[in-house]
Amino acid sequence: MIDQELILLGLLRQSPKHGYEIKVKVREILSLFAGVQLKSIYYPLRILEKKGLLTKRIARKGRRPLRLVYCLTAKGRERFEMLLNKNLLDFKRPQFTLDLSLYFLGFLQPALARRRLEKRLAILTKISSGIKQMFNSGELKKSLPLSRIMEHNLCLLGAEAAFLRSLLKKI
Repeated sequence: MIDQELILLGLLRQSPKHGYEIKVKVREILSLFAGVQLKSIYYPLRILEKKGLLTKRIARKGRRPLRLVYCLTAKGRERFEMLLNKNLLDFKRPQFTLDLSLYFLGFLQPALARRRLEKRLAILTKISSGIKQMFNSGELKKSLPLSRIMEHNLCLLGAEAAFLRSLLKKI
């Protein structure tokens, strides 16, 4: 719940938002790099409201129907800053699906293991190329946070690709 809480409070720290807007941000932006998928945002929002971290008000924009808009409280800002600072210094070991496969890799025939690792390397290369295209197109220049995240992801992808190339030479 702490990751969810950080995400929801962070989005509301940017500006007040209605539920659907939060859901779209999570789905379109955050799920790309954080692997976050919230089935329902309304239940966590209700919990945060009960904790006094946010409030909601009814608002109308133009001719659209009335909507509930969520706003961060002072207590919510404090909680967000505390979670952000804690998260920046948290060194949970990232979990990679490759690690588990590497443990059991000896159970595959070497030729099959090699083909699978080569395929994984090809997929990593394709993902990296897509991110590089986004950088070159200027899409990410609009958002410094997304640019930093994509740069971080490129570094991680590059490290895994280098590891796979090294491993392929050994098998």
